Amino acid sequence: MIISACTHLAEAGQSVLGQETATVTETPTATDTPTRTQTLTVTMTPTVTQMPTETPTPTITATPTMTLTPTYDFPDVVVNVAAAHCRYGPSKAYIHAADLYEGDHGVVHGRFLYSDWLYVRWDKLNYHCWVSPYVVDITGDISDLLYKDLDLQSIGSNMYGPPPWVEAYRNGDQVTISWSEVWMTEDDDRGYLIEAWVCQNGAYMWWTAGFENQYITTYTVTDDGTCSQPSSGVIYTVEKHGFSLPLTIPWPPYQP
Repeated sequence: MIISACTHLAEAGQSVLGQETATVTETPTATDTPTRTQTLTVTMTPTVTQMPTETPTPTITATPTMTLTPTYDFPDVVVNVAAAHCRYGPSKAYIHAADLYEGDHGVVHGRFLYSDWLYVRWDKLNYHCWVSPYVVDITGDISDLLYKDLDLQSIGSNMYGPPPWVEAYRNGDQVTISWSEVWMTEDDDRGYLIEAWVCQNGAYMWWTAGFENQYITTYTVTDDGTCSQPSSGVIYTVEKHGFSLPLTIPWPPYQP
C-alpha cells in the first residue's frame, strides 16, 4: 500500500529531496449511501358496516264494519168511519179513552192474543189505546206484531175499590153473577167490568162485559160443559180515572 511505503523511508533518514513526494490521494471508495426506502404503511380505513335496521312488521288492524240492522216498519192505520172510539182495553166492554174521526192516522204497536183489536199510538195523542180493526184501514202486516198484555192498574187510578162481595150460581148452562153496589159520584161513575173465560159449544172463550153505571149489579152468561178447561172470571169497579183491583168470581162448576 502506498501509505505503508512512505512511512518506511522516513524512518531510514534518507533524503528524499528532488524526489516528488507522492501524494497519496485516497480514492474514495464508493460507499453505498443508503437510500431512503419508503415503507408503505398500510392504514386500514375502517369500513362502515351498515347494521341491519329492524323494519317493523305492519300490524293489520281490523276496521270495524257497520252492519245495518233493518228497522221494523210498524203498520199504519187510518180511521175510515165518521167517528169511533179508542178504548183502554181490547173490546167494547172497556171504557172510552179517546174520540177518533175519519182520517186520523196512527201506528200499530201491538195486538191482543184473545181478540182482534189493535194497540195504537195515534199522531194526535201522547198515549196508546185499543181500536177495533173494523173502523180503520191497515197498511202493513200486523201478523208479525207482538202480543200486548193488559195491565189495567197502570191506567190512572181508582179510589173506590172493587165490590165488597160477588157471588154466582148456575142453572144448567146459565151462570148468573151478582155483586154489591159500589157508590160513586155521578161524574166518576163508569159502572163495572167483568172479564171471564167461558165455554160455549166446545169453544173456550175470553169473554168481557161492561156495565154503564153503579146500579147494574147482576149479569147472566152462557157457560156449558163442553170444554175441558174450567170457567172463571173477575169483576172490577170502573170510574173515569181507571179500574179497581179485580175481585175473583166464585164460578160454579158445570153439573151435567
